[in-house]
Amino acid sequence: MLNLATTIAFALVAGAIALTLWRLLTGPTIPDRILALDTLYVNAIALLVLLGIHLDSALYFEAALLIAMMGFVGTVALCKYLLRGDIIE
Repeated sequence: MLNLATTIAFALVAGAIALTLWRLLTGPTIPDRILALDTLYVNAIALLVLLGIHLDSALYFEAALLIAMMGFVGTVALCKYLLRGDIIE
């Protein structure tokens, strides 16, 4: 049962990643593209967590945590650059 659920979840997350990449490439404004990048790293985290569940390994959960921290810092830096034109004050 768990194998079927992870297979379906992999397909759904892959579809979400494909739609997010489409928004990233065709986003009409810069904030849309920043939001697409933010959503893309959240989808990557979901994919790593699913892979960790499927392979029964804690290593993928640690990698997901690192991606979450780096994605948050990257999103904050991009938004700060967009608002002020400068990252470091």
